[in-house]
Parts: sequence; structure tokens; C-alpha cells
Amino acid sequence: MKKVLGNKGAVAWFVLPALILYTAIVFVPIVWSFYYSLFSGSPGLKWKFCGMKNYFLLFKDKNFLDALIVNGKYIAIVMVGQVGLGLLLALMFMFWLKKCKSLVRTLVFFPVVLPTVAVGELFAKIYEIQPNYGLLNSVLDSLGFHNLVQAWLGQASTALGCLCFMDIWVAMGFYSVIFYGALLDIPYDIIEAAKIDGCSGFNLFRYVLSPLLKPITVVACVFSFSGTVKMFESATALTGGGPGNATKSLSMYMYEVAFSYNKVGYASVLALVIFLICIGGSSIIGLFDKSSKEDN
Repeated sequence: MKKVLGNKGAVAWFVLPALILYTAIVFVPIVWSFYYSLFSGSPGLKWKFCGMKNYFLLFKDKNFLDALIVNGKYIAIVMVGQVGLGLLLALMFMFWLKKCKSLVRTLVFFPVVLPTVAVGELFAKIYEIQPNYGLLNSVLDSLGFHNLVQAWLGQASTALGCLCFMDIWVAMGFYSVIFYGALLDIPYDIIEAAKIDGCSGFNLFRYVLSPLLKPITVVACVFSFSGTVKMFESATALTGGGPGNATKSLSMYMYEVAFSYNKVGYASVLALVIFLICIGGSSIIGLFDKSSKEDN
């Protein structure tokens, strides 16, 4: 094996198929999107070269700025919720849950495999107010909190929060499995030694587990960030971007511009913005892992 890996020609032949596939699926569409962004209209329909005009229009587009703000709020809430609750669940599996551990892990992970449309319909019924109260409003009404009964998905002030809660519920099981696997990889001797030295509870997590989990936490944050930036399916299934533009993300706005307004050139600019946000945000998150390695 060492002889094969030491042969640069052999390594190149192993890498070449993956490189060709990556270039065809990822790199070519990016270049093609940039090419399209230099045109206005749609291919075959008012399609003409406009240079950088679409990029200048971006900063004057109120709908783009609104979608960017929605994306920012969504990323901040959902990423913290998914990764944070996933970590808490993993700690619960590891230290507190002694019986039925496998069953609970299965139930927590189950929402991950559900179709997005089915989850959207489920939560639409939970938040429902007409013609009948959904589960949430029924519980509030039965407990006497009549002033809290409201159209959760019909108000701009609550719709985004409802969407965030749904997506946190769906994905926290996935991140709990990731963190649980990382906790199992930590030698128990380290944890036992810390306990003997009097380190327990929150201090055990802060001074022992947290530093050891930092690399996997960075990976989980990158996964969550890239997923939340591309927010589309769940919002479409639950709210359709409404009410108004309260839950309309950059991806949803890009889709609307391309297929409803037939402005493929401008939609390509939006696609490139989403791509740059993904790359930039993931790179910034990755810096935390590099800094921890340098400190060590």
C-alpha cells in the first residue's frame, strides 16, 4: 500500500475519476451561472448581454435584502438550536439515559427520515386555528391561555419562529447521533480520571468534553450552516414564503425570479450570492478548528 501511495501517477489515476465528476457536477454549473449572470431576461426570451448590470441591481432590490435578513435570522436560530440540542441529547444518551437508550435514539432520529412535505403538513395541522384548533392552540386553550391562541402561521411575527422550531425538531436527532458517536470515541479513562480529580457536572463538560468535541462541533456547525443557507423545502411546505415575505429565503426568491418572472440572468446572480455565503460562512467556521489545533 505504501508503494502504491508513494507513486504519484497511481494516486493521480485514483483521484482523476472523482475530480472529473466533481468538475462536471459542481465547477461547471458555477461557471455557467456566472456566464448567465451577465445576461438579462431568459434564454430564448429577451436574452441579451448586460454586463455587470444584474450585480448593481442586487443592492437596489428590496426583496433581496428582505430575503437576506430572513435567511440571517433563520440561520442564527436554527443552527444554534440544531447543534445545541443535538449536543444536549447526545450528553443525555451518554450519561443520564440508562434504560431504553436505543429506543429513545431511534425516536429522536426518526424525524430526519420523514419527507419534508409530510413534516410541513404535520406542523401546519399543529399550528392550525381554522376551521378547528390545531394541537398547539388546543393545548393553550385547555390550559386557560386564551390570549395566546392565534394564527401562528398567519402572522409575520410568529411564522418564522414556527418554521425554525419545525426544522430544529427535524434535524436535532441527526446532530445528536454525530455527537454521540464522538462521545463514544473519547476514552472513558479520561472521563474517569477527571471525575476522580473532582471534575463533574458542568465543569466536566467545560474543561474535558468540550475541548475534545471541538473538531466535531465545527463539522456539525458547517453541516448546519450550509443546510440553513439553502433553506427552501421546509419553508415551501409549511408557509410558502408567507405571510408576505416573512419566511421567503434567498433560495425561494431565486426560484421565483427564475421561473415566475423569467429572469434567469438575475436569478443566476442570486445563486452565486448563496454560493458565496456558503463558502464564506463555512470557511469562517472552519477557522475555529484551525485555531484550536494551533493552540494545542
